Amino acid sequence: MTAEATTPPIDPADADQWSAKVRNAWLENLPPEKLLPDRQPAYVASWIYVFGVATLSALGVVILTGLTLSLAGPAWWHESSIGHFVNSVHLWSVELFFFTMVVHLWGKFFMAAWRGKRALTWMTGCVCFFASIVAGFTGYVSQSNFDAQWISTQAKDGFNSSGLGAFFNALNYGQMLTLHITVLPIAVGIVVLLHVLLVRKKGVVPPFAVAGETPDETTTEVAGA
Repeated sequence: MTAEATTPPIDPADADQWSAKVRNAWLENLPPEKLLPDRQPAYVASWIYVFGVATLSALGVVILTGLTLSLAGPAWWHESSIGHFVNSVHLWSVELFFFTMVVHLWGKFFMAAWRGKRALTWMTGCVCFFASIVAGFTGYVSQSNFDAQWISTQAKDGFNSSGLGAFFNALNYGQMLTLHITVLPIAVGIVVLLHVLLVRKKGVVPPFAVAGETPDETTTEVAGA
């Protein structure tokens, strides 16, 4: 037998405190068994469900290598052999991140992943995708090489024609680098965290029911997580 963890009751005298309200709201929406489940539905073993975790794994490598590059600076990643290696790992982890995210996005689109009141989960995934595109663009123009110069000059004309040039200057290296290593990673990280918490709250979207079955029949079997 295993003892189940129980949350101690809140003292009625403390029920009106903000900490008690936040804790209650958290436990109601994300109890421990949902936040860190031991088992998942059997259909999660399908390969289409792997790409979400693969996207998170690639994002972790992107953040780790990006932090290393930002601390060392352009001279290091242009002149040092180790810098070249870390820069290449950063680039290819970004490529893998976008590849797995696009497969994940299209897979969930054809599964109608907004079913079961999961619309917000779907929307946060889409926001993360578009925010990542902007982060990728600022990364390309922050390379401090001729490739970055060409990209930034072409982007400047596009920004100016759309009116965005009044707020963003693609030729301003400092602005693009700041957006790339601070603002956009924080924004993407927050959206990704919200997306994962929503997945935990609502559960993984089940596949469409086979003819003759009810949706509940496709979700009864479970497999070890």
